[in-house]
Amino acid sequence: MQKIIIYTVILIVSLLSKVIAQENKETTIDRAKKIEKRKEALNSRKNKVVPFGKKVEEISMAMEFLLAREKNELKILVDSLENAHNSNTISAEQLKELKQIEAEKTAKKIEVGLEIYNSKLDSLIQNKVEMGSKEIIRKLDTINGKKIYIYSKINNGIHYEVLPFKIYKSESEKMERKSKRTTSQFVFAFGLNNAVPELKDIENSDFKVRGSHFYEWGLTYNTRLFKNHNLVHAKYGFSVMYNNLRPTDNRYFVKSGNQTYLATSKFNLEESRLRNVYLTAPFHLEFDFTPKKYSTDGTTSYFRTHESIRLGIGGYAGVRVKSKQLLRYEVDGDTEKNKQRGDFNVSDFNYGLSTYVGYGATSLYFKYDINPMFKKNSDINHVALNNVSLGIRFDFN
Repeated sequence: MQKIIIYTVILIVSLLSKVIAQENKETTIDRAKKIEKRKEALNSRKNKVVPFGKKVEEISMAMEFLLAREKNELKILVDSLENAHNSNTISAEQLKELKQIEAEKTAKKIEVGLEIYNSKLDSLIQNKVEMGSKEIIRKLDTINGKKIYIYSKINNGIHYEVLPFKIYKSESEKMERKSKRTTSQFVFAFGLNNAVPELKDIENSDFKVRGSHFYEWGLTYNTRLFKNHNLVHAKYGFSVMYNNLRPTDNRYFVKSGNQTYLATSKFNLEESRLRNVYLTAPFHLEFDFTPKKYSTDGTTSYFRTHESIRLGIGGYAGVRVKSKQLLRYEVDGDTEKNKQRGDFNVSDFNYGLSTYVGYGATSLYFKYDINPMFKKNSDINHVALNNVSLGIRFDFN
């Protein structure tokens, strides 16, 4: 009887051990599967391509948060200073001085922060252009009886065509969008830039004619003013303008109080450039000579833009975002780079006249700042200078 009991106990223990081992094995397998799934999910997130628009949106949002945070912190500091003044802890003069100091600190933080985000945005756009250009297909097509090259790209079922630049999700959307009175365009322009005395030529300019450049990018909206006529359009939006000036004769800009002048460098300047950046709001009356179009069956008429001669007349107004001078020279065989940030007594606002004329998406572009480039009593050689630019403009519709 004792043997039977002993054998029974051994059998039960053996069965329990097998059950526990099986459960442990299954638990280990489940854990391994969970770990593998987590690794796959992590790798999927790492390898997931974030859309270009999403990256731009994230950078834009970060810039908005930066501005909101710094402005809010400045308001808190100013409120505390006001309270200190109301309690007679600091005088009115001290209050004014401390407000100025805190405002300058905040402006510096915003400038440094935006510079970082602008660098990220520049790098993002550069990578986008380099990668996207490899996927462009060129084909010969006929438009209005003329042979032209069409550059196209298909990405995730969306069709892209240049020029003019169009994005359609389907054929029905393509026909629907043809009838819209307001369209949008991405604008990019570049060319020669200079600063000359009012209504004077640039033959005796203090700045290199072929070495000074500008470039501009932005978003515009084009609204047809008449329902049944395509000639007159209102074109408006915003642009970021970069005006670069390279002085002649190995010179560079020097700020002394409220005066700015050109000084000759004791070093051989490989690079001497002053860059002024503006955020502007352009407005033009655009005359588009693209004729009325008809659908394939001839039953539906619609208007298109940027398919014929275009003429734009208008102007712009904006604010200066920053100014920076870049110097590069050689000292004892070593290349030195010097970046100087400041206002250089450049006017905080700019406004002027601009016009463009061209065919399709490409135009010859001219703009002229009516206001002097430098603030009053800060002009080069006591002569007021006006910025003038001439270049090529692309309106990708």
